[in-house]
Amino acid sequence: MPPANQQPSTNPTSNLDLFSIPQSFLLQIGTASILLLLITGKTTVRALEGLGEASEELFRGDRLPILDFPEDHETNQT
Repeated sequence: MPPANQQPSTNPTSNLDLFSIPQSFLLQIGTASILLLLITGKTTVRALEGLGEASEELFRGDRLPILDFPEDHETNQT
């Protein structure tokens, strides 16, 4: 049994020492991805608003052609 007053080692050994990534690099990647997500979200919202306004103009009828409908007396003659 080991003695009770033995101090634990301050540098635990790890098998992942070869693949260690600095925390500052992870923070930079995380920050860049969040900023890119926010910019993409704003661009998407603007594109969808533009698409909605264009479809609203189309359904309002400003750009639709005027159709000639036959009069009632023309349809009763046939």
